[in-house]
Amino acid sequence: MSIPIRRVLIVDDQERRAQQGGERLAAQGYVTSWTTPRDAVAHAERERPHLVLVDASPAGEAQASTLAAELRDRSLPVVLLTDDADDATPHRLGVVEPYGCVARNAPDRELGLTIELALTRQLMARQVHELEARFFSISIDLLCFLDFDGYFKRLNPAWERTLGFSREELMSRPFIEFVHPDDRVRTLAQNRDVRAGGRALEFENRYLCKDGSYRWLLWNAAPDAAEQVIYSVARDVTARKEADAERERLVAELQDALGEVRSLQEILPICSYCKRIRDDENYWHVVESYFARHANARFSHSICPSCYTKEVQPQLDELDR
Repeated sequence: MSIPIRRVLIVDDQERRAQQGGERLAAQGYVTSWTTPRDAVAHAERERPHLVLVDASPAGEAQASTLAAELRDRSLPVVLLTDDADDATPHRLGVVEPYGCVARNAPDRELGLTIELALTRQLMARQVHELEARFFSISIDLLCFLDFDGYFKRLNPAWERTLGFSREELMSRPFIEFVHPDDRVRTLAQNRDVRAGGRALEFENRYLCKDGSYRWLLWNAAPDAAEQVIYSVARDVTARKEADAERERLVAELQDALGEVRSLQEILPICSYCKRIRDDENYWHVVESYFARHANARFSHSICPSCYTKEVQPQLDELDR
């Protein structure tokens, strides 16, 4: 199995010193080229080396650190070559992964190991980024990075599928413009809490769709104060909200129906002829016995004036004859 060729760009304002470094690296199987700090970025973009070795002598430490950051932004690993390298050197130079830092007079083996470590870190960082990008791309949920200034910084394709707007359209305006007017006050309050170090847990609001409708989103979010960004994940819960509303409507209808049933149960079925009352077991009772069983009441019998005139008086008159 062939070993891949590693191309290393040496950045140094002294050509002779760069040549000496190139000879050391060539002996270990690296292919090298040289440029000055002024032309380093252009040269790196043109040649795309696997790694850049930057001279960081005391007089040029600040320039080397700035150059390393520019190269890192272009996804290039950097190793800084210093006059000495102790535990404090990386911190002083602002070295972060996938940077490396090695003394100029370090043995060839140490130089080679530092380069390989930086390359390995770069490879791992690229793989993590690719995995993150793939996850970001295929996620069903809506993922986003929101700047503290209120603009979306990054959105995954789920936003386009859910709302209908392109990601460019969503990132071109403050996020709050897409929030339902009735939800904006509490959404801004939640945003302030998160920017202050809090978290949003199961926060719900409505977002505008391109067709003018609104979708309910359920949010979880946390801040990154160092990057001045909020990392958020949202889920479209519109179907659930509609199902909840339909269930509440059905419950209300059932409650109304039960109320009507209770009202009907209060109506006593009574015979139109004998005036007996039917109970729940379909037995017919005279009024007195029914109420004696279902109420704390006893009946005393009397005759109302109307019945006396219609019923009793004629009978008395008949007896007097």
